[in-house]
Amino acid sequence: MNSPDLPLRDASHVHIGPSGWHYPDWRGVVYPSSARSAHPLRVISKMFSVVEVNTSFYRPVPARMAETWLEHVRDRERFRFTYKLHQSLTHDRSEYTENTLQTYLDGASPLMAANRLGCVLAQFPWSFRRTDANEAWLTRLAGDLAGYPLVVELRHGSWDVDDVRALFQSLGVGWCNIDQPVLRDCVGPAAYVTSDVAYVRFHGRRYDMWFADGVPAFERYNYLYSSQELSDWLPRIASMAEQAEEVYVLTNNHYRGQAPANALQLRAMLEGSCLHIAPSLLDHYPDLRSLLPPERQAFPDTLF
Repeated sequence: MNSPDLPLRDASHVHIGPSGWHYPDWRGVVYPSSARSAHPLRVISKMFSVVEVNTSFYRPVPARMAETWLEHVRDRERFRFTYKLHQSLTHDRSEYTENTLQTYLDGASPLMAANRLGCVLAQFPWSFRRTDANEAWLTRLAGDLAGYPLVVELRHGSWDVDDVRALFQSLGVGWCNIDQPVLRDCVGPAAYVTSDVAYVRFHGRRYDMWFADGVPAFERYNYLYSSQELSDWLPRIASMAEQAEEVYVLTNNHYRGQAPANALQLRAMLEGSCLHIAPSLLDHYPDLRSLLPPERQAFPDTLF
């Protein structure tokens, strides 16, 4: 794959941001310590043009909550949300009715109506291997979500074959390209585009923790990418940008604000610089200051 000319000539359809925004350990790192500071989405939307909704994976999100999110980003016209599907549909794979499914999509509906929904993301675990039954589950889910742009993340290597991607294309489903520890039967990094939406998720490379038992969940994602590890992805992202109408690049290595720090590095690599970086994030990751335009490096924006 050829190295792209950087910054990209047109990055207007490439959206980069973190997976989730509400983490207790981000207080004082990504956001100011003061409880009276700006709403987290105000901070995130000033630095990025997308965020992944993580709450929806654990519990249904009422429409009124999503409407509140929209209020916090109303002055950021380019800002988008991607919406993670509830775990009962991906991990537990419980039987569901049309009403149950709609409950899990209530939070996505206002985002879609406001043209702020990048896609719905169905993240399946490594244990979800390619079988006839699991392929049928995917096909049914894609049909039931036909009104929404759908992207599917598959972590087990048994899915990484041409005929599965052909199935995705026929269903209009996007393939989620992932950076994860490449251990036994794990999907490796790629640049597949199977729908109008291209997607990338960075999970970190904690080889020592990925399949470990009895460790805090955050430890699997406690990883800070190096500049070289990020730059290795640039040709893939550029290739996706040439094929897809919208590209979403999300960093899920969330512990202690590492996700937004790496997302900002990716933004600068692809776009040339970052206009805004939260001061508290600069305090914890001072190397990010070099990503700001020269005129902002001495006095970074404090209006967060």
